[in-house]
Amino acid sequence: MSERGVIYIVWGRDDATERALDRSCRSLKATHPELPVEVFRIEADDPIKALLQKSRMFELSPFRETLYLDADTIVLDRLDFAFLKAEEFGLACCICECPWARRYAGIMQGETVEYNTGVLFFCEQARSVFETWAQLAPQIDSSMIFLSSEDHQLRMLHNDQCSFAVAIEQTKFLPFVLPLNWNFRPRYQLSFFGPIKIWHAYEEPPPFFPELRKYYNEPKAIIQYHSALRKR
Repeated sequence: MSERGVIYIVWGRDDATERALDRSCRSLKATHPELPVEVFRIEADDPIKALLQKSRMFELSPFRETLYLDADTIVLDRLDFAFLKAEEFGLACCICECPWARRYAGIMQGETVEYNTGVLFFCEQARSVFETWAQLAPQIDSSMIFLSSEDHQLRMLHNDQCSFAVAIEQTKFLPFVLPLNWNFRPRYQLSFFGPIKIWHAYEEPPPFFPELRKYYNEPKAIIQYHSALRKR
């Protein structure tokens, strides 16, 4: 088994996904040229159901220390800290921009925390979480009612994060929780402090981000507040 590497799981071969995957791989190579990469492609008639196959990432990974990335991510800075925390705790990840897992039909109560599964650092210590996740994914009703921008009620039929949240609860596992900078979702998170490590969106980062990275790589850089839309 290789020591440390990165995996992607993608379904479908539409142009948007392929462009996003290529963009993500290039950003990873520019930042971590030493890391091997494996891309797993899932063929499925229903891409929504294919989403549930993400729960198999632990068994798919050929690495002892793994970073899973969604295709629509951009790696903007070194990720060594998160790998170290995953090695120490077994799992390092970010709380979802919507932290309330009770929004899913299979939960609908309590205050179970929802984590974003688009960026996950993990190793052997977290085996129980991923095995439980893989068992729960096809069993739990992960449908969710939400409002569109026009306030119309819509229904999402499947989501992998529901069963992941329950797996964390059932196993009583304590992941290392990274700050939002490690899985930044600009559609929902409009501001931040300091450098962004991973940008998670199909949209491109603002044009001032390369300058921001250069600034924060300076030893005497002062941590500042920034808008995701414009430079402060």
